[in-house]
Amino acid sequence: MDAAFTAEQDEIRRTLRELLAARCAPDDVRNAVGTADGYDADLWRRLAQDLGLPGLALPQEYGGVGCGLTELAVACEETGRALLPSPLIATAALAAPLIAARGTDAQRTALLPRIAAGELTATLAVPGGSFASALGLIGDPTDGAWAGGGRAGGMQARPVAGAEGWRLYGEADRVLDGHSAGLLLVAAHAGGFPRSRTLLFLVHPETAAGVARTRRTSLDETRPLARIELRDTEAELLGADDTADITGALVSAGHPVAALLAAEAVGAAASALDRTVEYVKAREQFGRAIGSFQAVKHRLADLYVQVQAARSAAYYAAWDPATAGGLALAQALEALRVTTAEAVQLHGGLGFTWEHEAHLYFKRAAADELLFGPVHRLRDHAAQRAGLFAPSPSGAPPSGAQLPGAPLSGAPHPAAPGPAEQVAV
Repeated sequence: MDAAFTAEQDEIRRTLRELLAARCAPDDVRNAVGTADGYDADLWRRLAQDLGLPGLALPQEYGGVGCGLTELAVACEETGRALLPSPLIATAALAAPLIAARGTDAQRTALLPRIAAGELTATLAVPGGSFASALGLIGDPTDGAWAGGGRAGGMQARPVAGAEGWRLYGEADRVLDGHSAGLLLVAAHAGGFPRSRTLLFLVHPETAAGVARTRRTSLDETRPLARIELRDTEAELLGADDTADITGALVSAGHPVAALLAAEAVGAAASALDRTVEYVKAREQFGRAIGSFQAVKHRLADLYVQVQAARSAAYYAAWDPATAGGLALAQALEALRVTTAEAVQLHGGLGFTWEHEAHLYFKRAAADELLFGPVHRLRDHAAQRAGLFAPSPSGAPPSGAQLPGAPLSGAPHPAAPGPAEQVAV
């Protein structure tokens, strides 16, 4: 693994940081989340048309830029620094990869170019509202319980008799950008008990009948959430195979999503730390800047180490998402939580004011852990996958288990691992 960024990646970072510094100040963020869409539509169009942000990791044959996950992680780190309200995660991280991996040629041709151009936003709607469960980040999703499992409370699908097409009935809560997305990728249970399986369906909410979308009040307004209710709604099956369960595809998509969320959390943590450092350098007490006190320096140094460690883990996960995605997300969410809590403390009485910008980052930390965590379950599932807690009569490490400090199964074994590899484990 080469831990150095390429010139192209540095250019993506520089361009995005300059644009967001001019267009996404804290006041701009508050104004954007108050709109009907929950984000600045003009800024989103510019990010899509001028920078190709939603199509950064999509193939060129579908109008994308043709870059990889690392480039998209760089972009997510910068959007996280600015707390940019946008459909980037919902569209480019959740929906587009599933369409590219599971869709038919006709579906990919019809949808991906519009997504890459910023003309169409999309999101993933899962029953129960638990992205972490559906994507296999905190447990095994193959039992389908998160999708209702054929019971009340889930999303049910039935084929239309004598015609092609499906009908969906049910609801999904806490759908990211669900109130404004032009395309819903809905996970629904089909087949009843005899042929129980979970499938993905395409729903166009602006034209389909029986769709009700309600924007929910959320702790973090920069991540708008919605409740989606479908009542005998016409839907199109994603892909051509209606017999194969798609939980494996969701798990495969979950690892890159975790890496991107980790990069975004690292960007937010780094920005909160930078703002705190600037504040303690200017705020004076007892005739001197409070940043000159040793106790404050030590607290900030500890935060810096934690943020940098999380950053290394996030980019290792972007390089090898299947191995380190969940662990990197856990480390990044923890770094964000600790950093934003310290930011509020070190800003003193001003930091406890709900309207202060420190609380924008604090609410992002709390909401992300509720939506994509919690941290201890992310780590527990990663340990279970690695076989760390398998019983062993002899007391020796179980077959296939990893020793502390060793790369997780499937990870490369370089002769001299760099800092990113050491942090990721």
